[in-house]
Amino acid sequence: MIISIASGKGGTGKTMMATNLALSLSADVQLLDCDVEEPNCHLFINPKYGDVETVTTPVPEVDDQKCNGCGKCSEICQFKAIVVIGETVMIFPELCHSCGGCMVVCPENAIREEGRELGVIQKGTLGKLEFIYGKLRVGEAMSPPLIRRVRSVADPGKITIIDAPPGTSCPVITSMRGTDFVLLVTEPTPFGLHDLKLAVEAVKLLDIPRGLVINRSGIGDGKVKAYAQNEGLPILMEIPFDRQIAEAYSKGKVLVEEMPEYKEKFCALYHEIEKIVSDGATL
Repeated sequence: MIISIASGKGGTGKTMMATNLALSLSADVQLLDCDVEEPNCHLFINPKYGDVETVTTPVPEVDDQKCNGCGKCSEICQFKAIVVIGETVMIFPELCHSCGGCMVVCPENAIREEGRELGVIQKGTLGKLEFIYGKLRVGEAMSPPLIRRVRSVADPGKITIIDAPPGTSCPVITSMRGTDFVLLVTEPTPFGLHDLKLAVEAVKLLDIPRGLVINRSGIGDGKVKAYAQNEGLPILMEIPFDRQIAEAYSKGKVLVEEMPEYKEKFCALYHEIEKIVSDGATL
């Protein structure tokens, strides 16, 4: 079972849901922090860390002695990462999507690939919980390859909880694609509703079963619930707007440890997700 926890906007409680759900289950669980631009699950679970792995992506390098300036590499590149100007070949590594097309079409075999650092991934453990997170190199724009690498080291035999990046862009799609269920987290405010609608449409395109958690329930208005009802989007859990919860979170505490009664609620949430997935509903 792979559950991706996502939201249309930041600050809705996505990380809180991911960490508490992972810590509530008695089975072997792994938590993947795929919010690689600003990972923060480790601040709450404080794992014992293992080795750090540097992740690279291949980018072209041109041998000027072999290159004849034909420009075929520039023609095939859809991202303008390689450009031929006169007799000069210019490479923009930050734009490269590592497709390898330029190497394939080069008639002189003048292009080879070299690794460009994207960031690092690190594993850790907390009891039976395995934790894996990625951290993007400062200034790097290409996060999907790093996210894919984080997901690739996961153990398919374990329950996997993914803390996805906020929003609806490529990093989020990379975190959600191929998962069994997407748990959307929102807050009952106009901003929360606006971005929830965007997130729901993105999940629809992937055709993945989905459900909703309303965090800070009790503030705002009832428009989020009305939208969920109209969409047939099941509300699987509501977490109230509670000062005790906010204080615990601000101190880096885990909700299921500070308020143990929530552990049963998170377990019930997981069993409800299991039921939806086993029923084969895509909503």
